[in-house]
Amino acid sequence: MITFKQEEDQRRGKFVILEDDIPAGEMTYVWAGANKFIIDHTEIYEAFNGKGYGKQLVMKGIAYAREKGVKILPLCPYAKKVMERDDSLGDVIFR
Repeated sequence: MITFKQEEDQRRGKFVILEDDIPAGEMTYVWAGANKFIIDHTEIYEAFNGKGYGKQLVMKGIAYAREKGVKILPLCPYAKKVMERDDSLGDVIFR
């Protein structure tokens, strides 16, 4: 079973993906003002590669941005690739 955990302080945050309560990867972000955050890193731990968890983490971040009504600046190369390949995500990309 896949679940997500979010941790956030005033400025930084991360989403952790868990497989059967075992951490499988994380995506970190930093707030850049009130209207956007920067995805700076996405990582899937070696034992969990190839399961699509990286994309799920990016999509979780996108859902969070939409919920908050903010934009994302994807500095992480993986997050940028995921977001730019899907035209339906253009509304959350900070340009």
